[in-house]
Amino acid sequence: GAVAGAGRACTAGAHAPSRETDPVAAARPRTSLAPRTAATITTCVLAGYTVVDAAYLANGGLLGRPLLGALALLAAIAALQFCRVHPAVARRLPGGRWWWFGAQAVLTYAPFLLFGEKWLGVPGFLVGSVLMLRASPSAWPLAGALVAGNAGVLFAVGTDVTDVAELSISAITCGLVVFGLARMKDLVAELYRSRAEQTRLLVVRERLRFARDLHDLMGLSLSTITLKCELTYRLVPTDPERARTELGEILATAGQALADIRAVTKGEHRRSLSAEVESALAVLGTTGVETTVGLECGPLPDAVETALATVLREGLTNLLRHSKAEHCAITGHRCDDTVVLALANDGVGETPAPYDPDGGSGLNNLSARLRDVGGALTAGACGDGWYELRVEVDLDAARAARPAG
Repeated sequence: GAVAGAGRACTAGAHAPSRETDPVAAARPRTSLAPRTAATITTCVLAGYTVVDAAYLANGGLLGRPLLGALALLAAIAALQFCRVHPAVARRLPGGRWWWFGAQAVLTYAPFLLFGEKWLGVPGFLVGSVLMLRASPSAWPLAGALVAGNAGVLFAVGTDVTDVAELSISAITCGLVVFGLARMKDLVAELYRSRAEQTRLLVVRERLRFARDLHDLMGLSLSTITLKCELTYRLVPTDPERARTELGEILATAGQALADIRAVTKGEHRRSLSAEVESALAVLGTTGVETTVGLECGPLPDAVETALATVLREGLTNLLRHSKAEHCAITGHRCDDTVVLALANDGVGETPAPYDPDGGSGLNNLSARLRDVGGALTAGACGDGWYELRVEVDLDAARAARPAG
């Protein structure tokens, strides 16, 4: 039982992706230095304003219990403002945003009844909280009304005109600083979330590209190996020499498949159209399909030639897997800046299935590749039991899609 449990644990550990082994997991948002720094700066500024107000209270003549009470009220205002600029904290506490505004307003203005002009509160915090309602069209007018109302309260408790002007400017400045820092913190967090999502999408895109390349590369190689193994199995009793030759070709095909896989993992995607034609002739010759070739495409950009070679390879894979063709024609020509490649065979059944753009992965992969080089793919029966896979590539569009250098 202990051994079985250990085995299950090891298996679970082997299949559980970690940030080190799974790039998608690594792309998930996690605590980063910049968001932490932004939150720390915001907190320090709030604490700084609170300390300045506390120092004013201490120098304003309040002593003993009145001073302690005023400092407690000031700490409550600071705590409310901290929750306002840190939504992650506010979400854990009950109440809507208007409840918070009401509590903050009461704590800002009600103590004037107890402490008079010795109490300043932190009206800038309340102004900043109002400005943080970015979606509300009344945010800025309401913030202005709060500044004017604070000035009126200061006049009412006997504050000097000069001090009222100074304190009003201080409230405006504090409100703008609180709003700006809170917005900066949100933008930094949003930026890091966007970067994490972009990284995740790039990882997924690269995985799809790798899967597409692997499908396009290995389909023909595995089909060829399968056919040759079947042929070799039949030849062993009657023609050992021919069977030995076929085994050598199987080994060569397997070696080429291994080289193709290595090329994909290294990001090397260039393929030769002429080499694919030679490979097609060899494979079709083995299976007894009579093949004619007529290629007059001339020199092509690497990206276009690679796409056409991939089309030829996938088309040949489909021919070997899904048809009983006896004749095959590979043609290609160039007219001005348009290249046309066609692969046709006579292996269509009585009710051939039309090409479905939303169907299997093979032709869809080809369509995606061709779109990258300004090309288009059509496939379907063309009469007399023949099936044609046809590609047209606009070289001007290919050059625009993949500029040189």
